[in-house]
Amino acid sequence: MKTLMPYVRPGMTVGLLGGSFDPAHEGHAHITREALKRFGLDRVWWLVSPGNPLKEHGPAALDARIARAREVMQHPRVTITDIESRLGTRYTAQTLHALLKRAPGVRFVWLMGADNLAQFHRWQDWEWIMENVPVGVLARPGDRMAARHAKAAEVYAHARLSGRASQLLPKMNAPAWCFINVPMVDASSTAIRAKGLWQSGGQSGRQTDGQSGA
Repeated sequence: MKTLMPYVRPGMTVGLLGGSFDPAHEGHAHITREALKRFGLDRVWWLVSPGNPLKEHGPAALDARIARAREVMQHPRVTITDIESRLGTRYTAQTLHALLKRAPGVRFVWLMGADNLAQFHRWQDWEWIMENVPVGVLARPGDRMAARHAKAAEVYAHARLSGRASQLLPKMNAPAWCFINVPMVDASSTAIRAKGLWQSGGQSGRQTDGQSGA
């Protein structure tokens, strides 16, 4: 029988990268490796979501996206998981609430691309997320300026940690967030689908808000 959560113990720092991953690609793997290094994380979990209500069309089947993600991201400290599907959570805040309850003492960090910070205020209970979990933002091509002027960035300007101190983020109490510029891989799931290299389906079901992994 599968366990609900990947192995974790109190005191560990775990980055959470959520999204539809439709499909996963080297850009996702790249920002994951950067997050491990720049934020000093013990682990990163990819939360492959059943769907995304901010997108008009449903993603490919969950099993196919999980399999693709495991091909793309092979790292001893990275786990690909469908925990949101098994938890039955619809929104990121619900997922985080469930994880915090099930893993007391673990220091979770929510990871997102800079494009998601720009629309973060549209997420369900986004302020609750900021108030309860540190957030690590990784800049992607063309998103730096928009993210710096995002509503979430303005509201929580007082809680921003400088990029030079990024390693401290997992140990800080929320609200705390850090924006880091990293050398980026210019790849996108949208471009892969447009080239006919990946076929999305029309799957509906449980969905999460606008996460990275487009």
